[in-house]
Amino acid sequence: MQINTGSQYFKKERSLGTPNESRNRRGGAIRIVIAFANSPLIWHRKVLDGKIILCFDGIVFCGGRARNAASMIMLKLGVNIDHVATLREARYRGRGFGEPDPVGAARICEAAGAHGITAHLREDRRHIQDRDIWKLREVVKTRLNLEMANVLEIVGIALKLKPDIVCIVPERRLEVTTEGGLDVIAAEKSLIGTRKKMNDAGIEVSLFIAPDEKQIEASARVGSQFVELHTGQFAEEFHKSEIRNPKSEIELQRLVSGAKQAHALGLKVNAGHGLNYENLPALCRVPHLVELNIGHSIISRAVFVGLEKAVREMLALMKDYRG
Repeated sequence: MQINTGSQYFKKERSLGTPNESRNRRGGAIRIVIAFANSPLIWHRKVLDGKIILCFDGIVFCGGRARNAASMIMLKLGVNIDHVATLREARYRGRGFGEPDPVGAARICEAAGAHGITAHLREDRRHIQDRDIWKLREVVKTRLNLEMANVLEIVGIALKLKPDIVCIVPERRLEVTTEGGLDVIAAEKSLIGTRKKMNDAGIEVSLFIAPDEKQIEASARVGSQFVELHTGQFAEEFHKSEIRNPKSEIELQRLVSGAKQAHALGLKVNAGHGLNYENLPALCRVPHLVELNIGHSIISRAVFVGLEKAVREMLALMKDYRG
């Protein structure tokens, strides 16, 4: 029988009422060791506002008080800054300088509360440039997510850069932005090789896929830590009509089913593409989400209200997510 064990020191001498506790006093602290003999139980530890939180089996223990875990779930926001670079390149293409600066944008996003920064280094370098990602690696204090195609050149850059996570996406030269999900089934062997290289370098891997049952199964076989569910079709159908659109509901249910399947297979679930201030509340019906990666709508909103406020407004829409 598998046993999962977690331990943490607490400065206050207080029982948390957890199962199978053993306490060893050391320097006025209590060492609480929790052994779980039932593998489906979930163990988390997190620090919020300087307080250590233990969570297992849907119950949160914080300062000796138990609370339902749903009230503690935090849906994270990764801000994609590609289109800050798109604006710069429209004026300063090939000149090695210019504004607006995507690195400065990343700093503002983090200061506003974003949980991570996403940047896509495309083969054609249409927006983010090599100098941008190296500077981002220096300054990003939260979590750097490098979107990339599974091609030799970019894989080599990622292994040297060492972002916190890479999200492998399909690339088509004629597309304005990434359209459609990765065909994991067709590229499974190659993706396994890339995933191993990234994991060996301490980099987590996410696969950008449509909420398709077979693609999710293939992603689990590849061994990626995350999938990012492509929300583009949902966003398109949501936008088509101001009244309730049956196709929008169908696409939303595909995302719900996909998230449940991925979670059951042990994959962590992110989502992104086409999300904005109008359709995001509907997306909150999708369970098991860890992070949303949103770019264009935030950058567009920033034109009118400023980047800091645009990020804070998006975070406000996400705060009631219950997973």
